[in-house]
Amino acid sequence: LFSWCITSSLLLHPQLLSSSPLPESVNMENNRTFLYFAYGSNLLKERLQLKNPSATVHCVATLKDYKLVFGNHKGLASDRWHGGVATIEHSPGDEVWGVVWRMNMSDLKSLDSQENVTLGAYSPVELSVKTKGQELNCRTYIMNSCVYAPPSPQYLQVIVMGAEQNGLPKDYQEKLRAIKTNMYEGPLPMMAELEQARRRAKKGANHHSNV
Repeated sequence: LFSWCITSSLLLHPQLLSSSPLPESVNMENNRTFLYFAYGSNLLKERLQLKNPSATVHCVATLKDYKLVFGNHKGLASDRWHGGVATIEHSPGDEVWGVVWRMNMSDLKSLDSQENVTLGAYSPVELSVKTKGQELNCRTYIMNSCVYAPPSPQYLQVIVMGAEQNGLPKDYQEKLRAIKTNMYEGPLPMMAELEQARRRAKKGANHHSNV
């Protein structure tokens, strides 16, 4: 038996967004940039910047009354991650921590592509997140026709690395580490890409520190 998570974003999230334009509340600086709330693998800077080089950290924030879950669109396993991938679902009393990224509008198409919006896997939505007493309206993504499935250890590792990198609360990091995986041990080309990106970033940082 399949266990279904969100079957339709329209039921819980009437404020669905098209690829463009973004609503005024998400747009910034005369439509040149927008805010994106990441809660999964895009917590990690090197992951997000593989295809979205303009992304810079705006702040850490929390999304109230939602919880983090893992699954696949229509039960189709991810070729990229070999397991369930992250999404969020409405859950009163719970919360999801994440990173708000400021991004150029020029990266909107690539971000939508990463989330397989045109294939119907995820829908872009506008949600309000909280940071230091302030509320921000951000673009984020919610999976459609999601069937629950555990993540691969590698995918979960990327999320945990991103949480550490951005200083998410320690108790939330522990909750992430406690998530059960599918124990996949095969190769993942994405992990090699991320390792190369991290090495380049470290080399660049060392170069600047020596100048």
